[in-house]
Amino acid sequence: MTEYPHITVACVIPKANKFLFVREKPNGSIVYNQPAGHLEQNETLISAAEREALEETGWNVEVTHFLGIYQYYSPHNGVSYVRHSFVASPRFRKEDFILDNDIIDTCWLSLHEALALSPEMRSPIVLKTLEDYTDGKHYPLEIISQS
Repeated sequence: MTEYPHITVACVIPKANKFLFVREKPNGSIVYNQPAGHLEQNETLISAAEREALEETGWNVEVTHFLGIYQYYSPHNGVSYVRHSFVASPRFRKEDFILDNDIIDTCWLSLHEALALSPEMRSPIVLKTLEDYTDGKHYPLEIISQS
């Protein structure tokens, strides 16, 4: 059977020189990640990114920019991921929101703090997207054609 790449979305969410992360336990190990997940049927990339941010952090966010497309092959599960990453602004946090099952909690980390946790990141894409964001490599949403 042919395994096709998994289409995923993620958000880099900056606030006061820090970034919103989730701590999750996807395969028995605790790792850090941006709010991220799979594109669902009949969903746009942008709406998927906003939905995943809410489900994993309790934050209602607004996607403001496109960051890039990142491909990663996971040696842990043999899956190839094609991640569409976005920049999003946090609007408000929903109090008492129940997070997805795999999420332990959320935290805000500076770039320096995130780099220090490099071995605990879910994949190399996590830090690569932060570096691209801080290097100003984000683009207008108009480059994405949706219908």
